[in-house]
Amino acid sequence: MKNMLKVFIGTLRLFLLFAGCTILFYYGIMWINQEYENYRRYDEPEGTAVKAFQPFGDEDHGWFSRLLLFYQNGE
Repeated sequence: MKNMLKVFIGTLRLFLLFAGCTILFYYGIMWINQEYENYRRYDEPEGTAVKAFQPFGDEDHGWFSRLLLFYQNGE
């Protein structure tokens, strides 16, 4: 009878530890989500930022030349 009670208490402790860690992980993820929810990543940068991509002049590139450029650069 004592052995069965020890097993039950050990199982209960393990369950409570698992539930506590799960709740802690859940609220941690919710906190991180809330922090990044209001993050405006598409705003224009401040300061002396420059545009990273500049097209080649005013030429109109067709889909085939863009595909070849894609394969040549390995992007």
